[in-house]
Amino acid sequence: MSLTHFDAKGDAHMVDVSDKDVTSRIATAAGQIKMAQDTFDLIAQGRAKKGDVLSVARLAGIMGAKHTSTLIPLCHPLPITKVAVELTLDPDLPGIQIEATVKTTGQTGVEMEALTAVSTAALTVYDMAKAADKAMEINNIRVILKDGGKSGRYEAEL
Repeated sequence: MSLTHFDAKGDAHMVDVSDKDVTSRIATAAGQIKMAQDTFDLIAQGRAKKGDVLSVARLAGIMGAKHTSTLIPLCHPLPITKVAVELTLDPDLPGIQIEATVKTTGQTGVEMEALTAVSTAALTVYDMAKAADKAMEINNIRVILKDGGKSGRYEAEL
C-alpha cells in the first residue's frame, strides 16, 4: 500500500480527484474530553464563567468542519451539505462524549472534516473551562464510520 499524498519523487501533493465519481459521502468521528468532577458539575449546571460550554463547542465543531481545508494542508475544499455535532455529558468519565457527522456529495470523503469537528469541539470545551481545570484530557478521537466512494463502507469496532 502506498500513501496517496506523495508523488513518485516523494514530494507531498494534493491528490487529483478529478477522475473520481461524484457520490454521496458521509463520515462520523468521535472523541471525548475527561475532566474533574467539579468541572463536569460546573458545565452540567451551566455555571461556567464563559457561558454555555456545550452550545459554543457545538458551533465551534461545525465551524471546524467547514474550515478543514484551511487547517490541513492537503485537504480539498469540499461543498459540505451537513454537519451535526453532538456533545453528551457522561458522568462516568466524568466528561463529555463528542460525535460529529459530516455529509457531502463529491469526489472525496469527509473523514478529515468529521475529525476536525470533534477536535475543535473538544478544544473549545477545554478553552472555556481551563480556568477551572487545566488537567482536562482530550482522548480517543477517531473515525467510527465512513461511507461512499470507491473504498466503500468502514465501521469501527466499538
